[in-house]
Amino acid sequence: MTGQKKPFSRRKGLLLFIAGIIVTIILIYPFNKAVSYTSTNEYCISCHVHDHAVDSWRLSPHVDNETGIGVRCVDCHLPPKGHGYLAAKIKHGSKDLYGFYFKDSADYKWESKRTAEKANLFTYEESCKKCHTNLYPPDLSTKGVDSHIHYEQADDEMTCLNCHMHTGHFDPNYKHAQNTEFGEAQGEKEIFTEPAQVTKFEDYTEKIPGTSVMFNMKAIKGGEFVMGSPEKEPFREKDESPQHKIKVSPFFMAEIEVSWNEFLAWFNATASEGRKEEDKNQPEVDAMTGATPPWGAPDQGWGKGKRPAITMSHFAATQYCRWLSAVTGKHYRLPTEAEWEYAARGGTETPYFFKGSPKDYSALTFWNKWFGADTAVINSYAIYKENSDGKTQLPDRVMPNPFGLKNMVGNVAEFCSDWYAPNAYQSIKDGVVDPKGPARGREHVIRGGSWRSDASELRSAARDYTQTKAWLKTDPQIPKSKWWYSDQNYVGFRVVCEPDSGLIK
Repeated sequence: MTGQKKPFSRRKGLLLFIAGIIVTIILIYPFNKAVSYTSTNEYCISCHVHDHAVDSWRLSPHVDNETGIGVRCVDCHLPPKGHGYLAAKIKHGSKDLYGFYFKDSADYKWESKRTAEKANLFTYEESCKKCHTNLYPPDLSTKGVDSHIHYEQADDEMTCLNCHMHTGHFDPNYKHAQNTEFGEAQGEKEIFTEPAQVTKFEDYTEKIPGTSVMFNMKAIKGGEFVMGSPEKEPFREKDESPQHKIKVSPFFMAEIEVSWNEFLAWFNATASEGRKEEDKNQPEVDAMTGATPPWGAPDQGWGKGKRPAITMSHFAATQYCRWLSAVTGKHYRLPTEAEWEYAARGGTETPYFFKGSPKDYSALTFWNKWFGADTAVINSYAIYKENSDGKTQLPDRVMPNPFGLKNMVGNVAEFCSDWYAPNAYQSIKDGVVDPKGPARGREHVIRGGSWRSDASELRSAARDYTQTKAWLKTDPQIPKSKWWYSDQNYVGFRVVCEPDSGLIK
């Protein structure tokens, strides 16, 4: 019949099918070749120009091992196929190419990226599990078993990198074990036999008997100040109000945060489980025990000496003060929150004790985030996210505040003696003398911001608090350590000393 379509022949259909296969092969083959080539170590290295990453990878157990098995870059930094491999490759590849062609690698802050928090953004848990299918091999230690049990029970908040951060890139300073050999105090050769004698309310240099360690204390005259932040202060939080006029009695405060030299003097003197024999040069302190060996390297490999001590618990800080009081015959302790803010302000009432508004320096504002800020002033007084290179720094990097105190903001945040409460200021009355905060609580106040803080967190009134559970997340010990925080590297402390009543006139 005219107008009727002819049946589609099987032969033409077969030819079209074969043609489709050929076209698909022609298209897929170069695509797969491109995917394969851009997944080689050589290609990754050609784009990622930070040599330390390549060198540390070659020294890692992923490459330098007895089996001869070599783990490629993409084996860790891309998920396995079937888990979003191509999507992740496009995402990371686009970002890497942009950085390679439009950024200067010399400006990258590599040190700040060597953290589990950052590494989890471009390392995949599925990739770890693909190779490490048995979490309980025969040679796994008891603590390793405990740690892996904890990992499985808390898999919603933990990753492999929390404990095995440097498996893929070797770090000689990293230690994933109990560190029974950690720390020797460093100082001058002279061994002090007596502490400083304080006969006037003025600055003095304390000398720790039996050690070569000394540190400066500043005399802080008492006075009155307004504690907290006004409603119009940029970046203020609700727990900084209401403001109150507070009176603070005179006290001595350390010029800098407690250094590793100072902290290790206590650590090495108060022998505890797994430690060496007591040093005969150290004064005997009855009924005083010290910290058990830490897990890993508390100094993070950044160095000790005069750098601020970190990763100790709030309890350890209070025990240090107790020991220091015993060996010097004075009354050392942590500052109250009121004392800390009074000292940090140095007689000022502005957000910082130096010139400028938080909006001038904060990277959280649109203009500063995209165009940068003039940070010459704040860089002179604080070690924070923009100038810290991702770690603590020596105290001589900054100038002191009006009271002669260094790093009151930045470098490391500092423990206070007060329990934290978001509404603590509501129970304070104007004119109160030396308030000490709530009578009880779960976490303690920390103040001052740190090397990883934005400028907005360095305000004199800014408050924060300890996070004990989160800071012990990867501690494999049962029970967990009361001396060390395994997951905190930005909080330390400084000491205050109560003057004898006869010194104050």
